[in-house]
Amino acid sequence: MAGGASRYEKRQYVAPAVRVGRAALIAIAIAFLGLLLLAPLAAVLGQAFAEGLGMFLESFRNPDTIAAIKLTLLTAAIVVPVNTLFGIAAAWAIAKFEFKGKSLLITLIDLPFAISPVIAGLVFVMLFGAHGWWGQWLQDNDIQIIFAVPGIVMATMFVTFPYVARELIPLMQQQGSEEEEAAITLGASAWITFLRVTLPKIRWGLLYGVILCNARAMGEFGAVSVVSGHIRGLTTTMPLQVEILYNEYLFVSAFAVASMLAVLAIVTLVIKTFVEWRADRRTG
Repeated sequence: MAGGASRYEKRQYVAPAVRVGRAALIAIAIAFLGLLLLAPLAAVLGQAFAEGLGMFLESFRNPDTIAAIKLTLLTAAIVVPVNTLFGIAAAWAIAKFEFKGKSLLITLIDLPFAISPVIAGLVFVMLFGAHGWWGQWLQDNDIQIIFAVPGIVMATMFVTFPYVARELIPLMQQQGSEEEEAAITLGASAWITFLRVTLPKIRWGLLYGVILCNARAMGEFGAVSVVSGHIRGLTTTMPLQVEILYNEYLFVSAFAVASMLAVLAIVTLVIKTFVEWRADRRTG
């Protein structure tokens, strides 16, 4: 009886007006998400399969589309590991040490969030383009950066490098440095301390940052559009290929490629939700 009363007492009374308000807010949120997320996704998939599965698969036999997919994967394969190493190093330095220029480093990490990707692309053109600061030297040494793969990689790296660092910095600051200091006091090297003490504590946050970095790298349009030159089969990534196909009224092919990016976004959200669930479960 007491146990039943205890369970009853734990139930909080909710006034009918509050219930109605809560239900209305939930309905508005669901409707908003459906309008901005689910409806466009359904439209993309509907257009991609508008002429059947055969035409959908045929869209990926286009040599330019295949080249765009390969370039997108290559760019992500280069950018994500580099930004992961940078993010870990920057977060460890900022969270564990005090040094001159720390505030400046944090500001520079946040810089891509404040600058338009198109402006970032223009900066690279001003630096490495034919009439840029180092353009003549690059031409004299037969080095091509703008309108080539290196420029695409550099532009993508710039717009994505904050993600891992920004995910790890508050996490490391919250955890403190007592365990690392204890490990070093006991004779562990900095590398062993990182592998045995720091990395296990940040692995879910690190995975979360890597997921976001990879999704942005594959879907980046603005900065890549400026530095790529839109050379078919050479410097067009998947987002640029979607634009080219759509402008040529090849709607099924355009939406077929776009559906791959949409599936990538869905997979990213699923993995993100799983990572957050595991992190909450461990902290709870």
